[in-house]
Amino acid sequence: MVEIKKLKQLRREYLHIMDGYVSTDRYQVSKTETADEFCFIFKRQKLNEPYVKHWSFSEEDFKNYSELVNQGLSLGAYDAGQLMGIAISEKIEWNRSLWIREFGVAESYRRKGVGRQLMGQVAEVAKAEGLRILVCETQNTNVPAIDFYRSVGFEVEGIDLSYYTNRDVEGEVAVFMKRKLT
Repeated sequence: MVEIKKLKQLRREYLHIMDGYVSTDRYQVSKTETADEFCFIFKRQKLNEPYVKHWSFSEEDFKNYSELVNQGLSLGAYDAGQLMGIAISEKIEWNRSLWIREFGVAESYRRKGVGRQLMGQVAEVAKAEGLRILVCETQNTNVPAIDFYRSVGFEVEGIDLSYYTNRDVEGEVAVFMKRKLT
């Protein structure tokens, strides 16, 4: 049985849960702009080959995430004492939001309700803090994440065509998703 509880500390080995993804689809992003109108289109496309993305976390990343965990708003999903899911969150006071900086579920626990249960508890933590909204950022190439976030009440509310590089439209585009709590 999976138990959701606050993370007391971050261990380096926890980060492997969220070190990449595989997607068989992507959202092609296009933009048109005239003097009177701006239009962005996200169109889902099947890929000929799966898109595989892996990354590693630097010592600075680990330090920053550890500081967020110390704020007491980050959660872990545990099965028999083993971490199976993680949500590292940051409270932003000025607009009463909880930014989910990292979210992941171990591959063997995906599609079993663990992510849904974990996100539900993240929402409860945010509400208890008097926050109004959950915010996360993912990529147009991470369709499994977009599908998951939409299934738990998030909506696409923004994109950034140069969040990562000046050529993002040719590769990965940042997608900002939000879930209103109040």
